[in-house]
Amino acid sequence: MLPLTEKDIRSSFVNASQRERKEVLLPPTLDELDWERRDFLGWRDPKSPALGYVVAHVDDAPVGVILRQSGDRPGAKAQCSWCEDVTLPNEVVLFSARRSGAAGRNGNTVATLVCSHFECSKNVRVLPPSAYLGFDREAARQHRIEILRQRVQSFVTDIAR
Repeated sequence: MLPLTEKDIRSSFVNASQRERKEVLLPPTLDELDWERRDFLGWRDPKSPALGYVVAHVDDAPVGVILRQSGDRPGAKAQCSWCEDVTLPNEVVLFSARRSGAAGRNGNTVATLVCSHFECSKNVRVLPPSAYLGFDREAARQHRIEILRQRVQSFVTDIAR
């Protein structure tokens, strides 16, 4: 992922008002992030724990969305729809995002199950176990990274429509 500045992040949100953009609390470690090992920027709001933020590059431009965690917990242990990590190292929750523009103002939303603290970039970089003799573990890891990028880009693009 390409590094982002505060200005890049604030201006990227497609489903937020000007006021909401100004009120976004940025990640406290923004200057220390390892951008090379990130496929998107995702974080939770420490003052409003139900809020989450995701920024991804789509066509070389940052596109951000504000998410709200559902109060309901999945009945069974859920799988993240972005990283599809089967080892379930962390909690997965349901987030919804208001669509941008008139659709969002009319109450239209999109929801997805995602790792609660957006650990997906870390999860897909874990070297998978060998599935069979001759299995290319590194190629499998690279494929998971690419699929994660595509899923996140697809999600934020869907919100921006």
